Amino acid sequence: MAKGKVLVIGSNATRIEVQGGWGATGQYLNETVVPVWALLEAGYEIVLATPDGTKPHIDPASDSADHFGGDTAAYERAKAFYAEHPAMNEVRTLRSVIAEGLDAYAGVFVPGGQAPVVDLMQDPDMGTILRHFHAAEKPTALLCHGPMAVVSAMPHAREFRAALIAGDVETAQDLAQGWQYAGYRMTVFSATEEKVVEDYILKAKMHFTMPDALRAAGGAVITTPVDFAPNVIVDRELITGQNPRSDHPIAAALVAALDRARAA
Repeated sequence: MAKGKVLVIGSNATRIEVQGGWGATGQYLNETVVPVWALLEAGYEIVLATPDGTKPHIDPASDSADHFGGDTAAYERAKAFYAEHPAMNEVRTLRSVIAEGLDAYAGVFVPGGQAPVVDLMQDPDMGTILRHFHAAEKPTALLCHGPMAVVSAMPHAREFRAALIAGDVETAQDLAQGWQYAGYRMTVFSATEEKVVEDYILKAKMHFTMPDALRAAGGAVITTPVDFAPNVIVDRELITGQNPRSDHPIAAALVAALDRARAA
């Protein structure tokens, strides 16, 4: 019998706004599969849900053994798992999960890739889910760009995001008043890490950096001085990881938090 259910929330975005147009995006393979493996191995059941109920698109930039420490066997295993395992293919809508009842879930996890910046950051159902887990003080873990989803908990998330794209930080700060996660210590994909993606993958600049966005919302954002060094920060129920190489550390932190909550 499973220890409990963990809600894994994926993105449906395949394109992201950049200065001058749009760039391709998606969800990162390792950031999805590595924590899910850890949760399953620890005895938890996984429920995957997205805004529209379809399976997340994997960003081609993550489709490489490089994100598995060069371990080709681990990479191939991850690809097969994502393609074939029922937990990765029986996808629910966020709305159906809410309707069925969030009390059934022990925790929630949001993988990264830039995709969450497009939809989850401003999705009202995502916001409903996060407010529930915040109020219940249940483990809430988000990785890389995934932490941008916490913006959805504010009542004017869509307008907040639009203000950031317009470069109007003052308006964004006003819209963020009363945000549930204000003052929380957290991390997210850093500005210098993002520049690597802009230069070599997107070939275009983003409208805002992730740390600046979360600081405008009221978060106490901490990133490492060394790009792509693993970094996980735990503050109360919130567990955030900075980048793709934080996949194993955030998995361990989430499992530990779930086990502690279960034993309490």
